[in-house]
Amino acid sequence: MNIEIFRMINDAGKEFEALNPVLVFIANNAIYLLAAAVLIYLFSRKPGNRLMIMSGLVSLILAEVAGKIGGMFHSNHQPFATLADVNQLIEMEVNNSFPSDHTIIFFTMAVTFWLFKRKHTYLWILLAGIVGLSRIWAGVHYPADILVGAILGSGFAYLGYRVIPTINLSSKNKLTGKEMKNL
Repeated sequence: MNIEIFRMINDAGKEFEALNPVLVFIANNAIYLLAAAVLIYLFSRKPGNRLMIMSGLVSLILAEVAGKIGGMFHSNHQPFATLADVNQLIEMEVNNSFPSDHTIIFFTMAVTFWLFKRKHTYLWILLAGIVGLSRIWAGVHYPADILVGAILGSGFAYLGYRVIPTINLSSKNKLTGKEMKNL
């Protein structure tokens, strides 16, 4: 089923060639938009934004470590390296594509934004989904790589949201649930 879904999405790039430059741009460059958003939130004056970014970055590190451990137990090369007639739109060296690092990064931060902000952050989750789709479209990931990356990113974002704000690193009191909602 993984290969069939991959073929369906990747072959769409052969049929709708006009979309290829847009999806390749998203697959390669949306990460810079996310990095800019992280920096803007980090250096903003709203105190809750720094907590959100710290939570997201800790969650991201844990999700990436979990992804690397998962990749040690399940390894597969990119579709362009193992399947015939793949519409490969991004040049890259062959390595383990499981799970997708781009998807882990995007879903960790997008879900963190959503959990902390709850306003206008559906766009980040939508962008995370489009990034995952674009990586399949470009021939560099299987759907399972994307799905596991999304699950790891989302799961660790939720864990970070629940745990990081409760850690007392200074003499200030821990945030209560009500205070977290007001951030």
